[in-house]
Amino acid sequence: MATEIEHFRNLVSLSAADGKIEESERIALSKIAFEKGIPMDRMNVMLNRASEYIYLIPQNQLEKEKQLQEMIDFATVDGEFAKAELDLIKTVAEKLGFKKEELDTYLKNAGHRD
Repeated sequence: MATEIEHFRNLVSLSAADGKIEESERIALSKIAFEKGIPMDRMNVMLNRASEYIYLIPQNQLEKEKQLQEMIDFATVDGEFAKAELDLIKTVAEKLGFKKEELDTYLKNAGHRD
């Protein structure tokens, strides 16, 4: 469960990267929290502290790929990549050890164009 919480916290961090958490992002986070078994009261505390979180790096490649894909999916939930969201994804991808070409493939598959 600790990994799920860390992963969810990273999504919360991403959702707040553009300075606000949109209603569509809140709904998506609620669905993800429910799917991951995270209580709503804990999710709400995390949303209220979103700007305080630092990104936690997963320890294995499968988790890294899963997290990067979920971040990209989540970033587009409101219909577009905000610059702050895209910047955070690029920073995170670099910290996770992804090459620029690998990230570009993930982004292209998500429908993002430079």
